[in-house]
Amino acid sequence: MKTKPLSRRRFLGGSAGLALAATGLARAGEDQTSNTGDHPAADTVWQDNPVIQRARAAALEVLQPTPKQLDHGLQLHADSLVFDGYGFAPRAAIDGDALRLAVEAGASDIEIQDLREDMQMTRPAVDDVERAEFVQAFAAAGVNCIFQNAGEEGQDPLRLIKRLARFTYLTDMIPEVVARAATPAAIEKIAQANGHCLYLTGNGVPITQQWVSVEDELRYVRVFFELGIRMMHVTYNRRNMLGDGCAEPANGGLSDFGRAAVAEMNRVGVIVDVAHCGWQTSLDAAKASARPMVASHTTCTALNKHIRSKPDEVIRAIVDSGGYVGICSIPAFLGGKCDIAAMLDHIDHVAKRFGVDHVAIGTDKAYSSRNAGAENRKVPRSAKRRKNWAGLWPEGSLAAPSTASPNAELTLAWTNWPLLTVGLVQRGYTDAEIQKIIGGNVMRVARDVLGGDGDL
Repeated sequence: MKTKPLSRRRFLGGSAGLALAATGLARAGEDQTSNTGDHPAADTVWQDNPVIQRARAAALEVLQPTPKQLDHGLQLHADSLVFDGYGFAPRAAIDGDALRLAVEAGASDIEIQDLREDMQMTRPAVDDVERAEFVQAFAAAGVNCIFQNAGEEGQDPLRLIKRLARFTYLTDMIPEVVARAATPAAIEKIAQANGHCLYLTGNGVPITQQWVSVEDELRYVRVFFELGIRMMHVTYNRRNMLGDGCAEPANGGLSDFGRAAVAEMNRVGVIVDVAHCGWQTSLDAAKASARPMVASHTTCTALNKHIRSKPDEVIRAIVDSGGYVGICSIPAFLGGKCDIAAMLDHIDHVAKRFGVDHVAIGTDKAYSSRNAGAENRKVPRSAKRRKNWAGLWPEGSLAAPSTASPNAELTLAWTNWPLLTVGLVQRGYTDAEIQKIIGGNVMRVARDVLGGDGDL
């Protein structure tokens, strides 16, 4: 087990945190003085970041932990292997001047999009300012590993390889800041050293669509596995040759080819992910999988009916496979007040109805650089474009309901990860149960699907 001393005094540092300590925590009627001491820990590097501080204050205002709960949760978080079951490394700001020159030179929409994405994903490797903020965000979150979206919404191998290349480059260039892990054993080793790493998900099953044979179509599953991909979506929102996505009204389920793809992922050692699948496709995939499979970033229909949520029948099938349901941080999917407390409610639902061994956290969130706004303003506005394929959501499905609290989005900031642990402490989970939820369950499934002892 790793040990990273974390003091409440440092966690509450800055005007926002101090104001919260003087109001919400004082209402608990407990002494504000921490006996954990001032430790020279990594949590100090984000103290001058007002974005992180505001998010901290908003979440604490909702949770209202006592000092004892806060101290215990923070230290437990610091001492645990924390694995975001689906998310994004902190996003850098673009180089606005470079992108502006590309626009003025007549770059195509695709080239501009590729440049923008490349900059957001790789600039911490080449820009000192962006690297410093990247380090700040990771330190504030206290996350050891992210199941990193290193693919794109689609199935073309050339489309899927772009983000994989970017995160390979990032981790190759600054391994002392963030490494790339290929096995659970590697994740564990990095976590023991208080480091950070990415474990890669491809976001789609790569197929050539030449339709020579089923085996021919699926041969790139192994290729992408060899490149480091450890999880793949069966579908994104819309229908593909494997099955129906969550936005398809027909809810047609998994195809015969989809069953073959699930079998190949099982054979190779890639986790089957149905986060964006329709309910019938999710159910069919769970029943077809011979290894534990997951819905890596979703919510519970029992608490908020949404196309991206999963009904109890689907959750039961995932649990029966030995897998887990990862609860995400997207307000519209959570319902209710759409805040950190609502997210904890969804975790509670899975843990209490299906068992604490089968729930995790997959935030589906990223921290964005404070420099992003200024750099984006340097780039000329583009003409209106048609909605892209990945954006074909039903009308209103991404809008938070009217019940959402004013600071709901802020409470769910990726850097508030330690407060999810604090919230679980408040709800009475044991330390061992919390460690399963914040990382242990993802590690278990990663080991089970990869096979052997979790190493290659």
